[in-house]
Order: sequence, then structure tokens, then C-alpha cells
Amino acid sequence: MKSRMLGESVLAQFTRFVVVGVSSNGVYALLFVALASLGSFTANLAGVGASTVLANELHRRHTFHATGRVGWFQAQWEAGGLALIGLGLSTASLAAMHVLFPGAPAYAQVVVVIAVSGLFGAARFLALRGWVFRTPNFSGIEPARQ
Repeated sequence: MKSRMLGESVLAQFTRFVVVGVSSNGVYALLFVALASLGSFTANLAGVGASTVLANELHRRHTFHATGRVGWFQAQWEAGGLALIGLGLSTASLAAMHVLFPGAPAYAQVVVVIAVSGLFGAARFLALRGWVFRTPNFSGIEPARQ
């Protein structure tokens, strides 16, 4: 079982992707709550920025084992570009919270942003696997096992 989770199958990579996502969302939540007094948009930007840099590096090293194929800057640039979409979605969700539920507590805002991030995460996984951290022979199809 352990060797399967350390492999390069879609399931193994997705499992590692989820573990990194949960960890980086924890960093996001801590920063958001710590900086909430500066305003939710500022706290969101700081949390997304820090957690994205961390997640991109963890994905490069551990999720996709891409340190030999993709450099740090390339990973931050390309995966960070994808994160801008997530930032737009999280910012829009915060704006909706302010309109629909004025004065919502910070923890409720964090829950909404993490929910949006989770939904966007599946699409991000596919983009990271197929574009940013792709292997040279990536076809999206697992090889047949003998």
C-alpha cells in the first residue's frame, strides 16, 4: 500500500495533492485569522500568496516528483498563474459573503474560501498534472500492467 502511494499513478498523485492541499489550507486559515484585523481582502491575499508558494513547492517536490524536470521559478510562475484564478474565485466568494451576510465572522469566511478552493482544486490538479509538472511521456493514460 505504501509503495502505491509513493508511485506515479493518478491515485497516488491525487492523494499527495490532497494532503498538500489540506496542509496549505491550514497555513491559509492561520494567516487569514491572524491578519483578519487588516480586513478580509488583505488577509485573503496574504493567505493565498503564502499558501500558494508553499503548495507549489510541495507539489513540485512531493506530489509530482518534478524537481528534476521543473525548477522552482517555473513552478511558481506556472502554478502561481493557476492560483490567480483561485484568488479571483476566493475574492468573489468573499465579496458575496459581504453582500449576503454582512458582518460574517472570520471563521465563516475561511470556511467559504476553503470550500471554493476545494472545488477549484480538482481542476487545478488536472492542470498541474497535465501541464505544469507533466512527465515527458504524459498521455493522461496509465500504462497497462502486465
